[in-house]
Amino acid sequence: MKKYIYKWHRTFSLIIALPVLLWASSGFLHPIMTNIRPKIATQWLPPLPVDTAKIKIPLEQALQKNHIDRFANTRIITIGGQPFYQVRLPNQPQLVYISTQNGRRLTNGDELYARHLARQFLEGVQDQPAVLPAGNDWMTDCCKNATVAVLDEAKGAKVSSVELVQDFDNEYNYINRLLPVYKVSFARADGIRVYVETGQDRFAFAMDNKREVFDRLFTFFHTLGWLDALGRFKHVVELLVMSMAFLTTLMGIYIFFSTKTKKPHGNEVLKARRNHRWVSIVVALFTLMFTFSGGFHAFSKLAPDDTGRYFVQPVFLATDIHLDMERLQQAIGPARRITNISLVRWNNTRYWQVFNDPAASGNQPAGDKPPTHQPPVTTDLMKSQSAAAPTTIYVDAEDYHILEQGEEQYAQYLATVFSKHPATGIIKTELVTKFTDEYGFVNKRLPVWKLSYALNNNERYYVETSTGRLATRINDKALVEGYSFALLHKHEFMAWAGKPVKDFSTMFWAGAQVAMITVGLILYSRSRRRKKRNAV
Repeated sequence: MKKYIYKWHRTFSLIIALPVLLWASSGFLHPIMTNIRPKIATQWLPPLPVDTAKIKIPLEQALQKNHIDRFANTRIITIGGQPFYQVRLPNQPQLVYISTQNGRRLTNGDELYARHLARQFLEGVQDQPAVLPAGNDWMTDCCKNATVAVLDEAKGAKVSSVELVQDFDNEYNYINRLLPVYKVSFARADGIRVYVETGQDRFAFAMDNKREVFDRLFTFFHTLGWLDALGRFKHVVELLVMSMAFLTTLMGIYIFFSTKTKKPHGNEVLKARRNHRWVSIVVALFTLMFTFSGGFHAFSKLAPDDTGRYFVQPVFLATDIHLDMERLQQAIGPARRITNISLVRWNNTRYWQVFNDPAASGNQPAGDKPPTHQPPVTTDLMKSQSAAAPTTIYVDAEDYHILEQGEEQYAQYLATVFSKHPATGIIKTELVTKFTDEYGFVNKRLPVWKLSYALNNNERYYVETSTGRLATRINDKALVEGYSFALLHKHEFMAWAGKPVKDFSTMFWAGAQVAMITVGLILYSRSRRRKKRNAV
């Protein structure tokens, strides 16, 4: 039996040597990739208070003037000192921008705003003063002024192209989660591209030429991007190779403890065999960790992830909406500064989602819970892993009364829509403002609400109320795979020591896999040469 195990171990080792070598060497690169990210000024833009004095045209009139009778949502944004209604049309990826001062539509508004956001993320928040042609009325030329402010590239890098991205591709892949986004490319030596989500003023991703090289290598060798044409069968291939590697390691451990190490006495083959035995047994635990978690992860990928299909986007009639900013301000209290608005609907009731800054006063309006401890605002979500708690207030669009605990109620509504479970089935509602072992950085969205059920292996839904989207759903069964991949594959068990130590652990043991395979291949090569010489 031992003879057959030794034979299978050697045969399996030769089959898996190349893919495991590629996986280990590219895995060694991954921590390096996370530390050579393109340098940008910030990943977060501070919300600006809405200047109600510049809202001359009511929302409903602005919509009607532009022949928009149905819309999905609206916000107020500022470009070059000029405020605009940002309007989302049903089933349209590009947003429409209408001046709050004269009701004119901004030509190519979504692309201009993408440029505006990308430059601020890349180079930092800068004032963009209104620069109007002399002698013209400032309201008449507000759209021209905004366009001039964005296209003025006297300072900073020039924009070489702006592209709407509606599907994931080789550069902007599924790991980034957010769609649609704009890819704004800058004419710089490093070829940097900044991806932004205009509907939320959100930084999505950045890529430069140096990072691109590492990403291509990682995609080709680690995630086997060249097998993508196989669809889900690609994960079957990965699972088979990982399973074979796992069994090979177990057989190697058996061989180590069931045989004795011979002293080489100058014999190069015996020396290589001894080195391979000891290197392998030292790294065997981590080989089992990498292969088991990798195989488990590949198995979980066999079920398609349809999270992106879950979102709520009601359609509103322009004639049914009346936005009164003065009444909104009175409803939430004069001490709070309105930084933006949005419109949601549930239980046949429309609510203004009022985003605000309560920092100016400790007074809270009726129906609003005092804000919890606010973590420091971050400019790098990957490093801080946290975001500020929402201060959103929900105001009835008809009578302008505040909805008690509006954030929690809306989160519960979203969960019932996505889960198809009744609201009475929710056993716990929690605000999540930082990434955790369960809700990791891979999900990208913060802050979110976690709604827990006692059904389907304790199912949990994480929802983002600011967009009405499902961030992720998980249950105890899926959590096992998540913990397996995080702890065994990405070495999150070393997170307590900090990212540098965790990265070193990952790189060291990935490098050890490379050493083990290399020594094994040298052993096999020398053995083959010896057999050929003896045959002659």
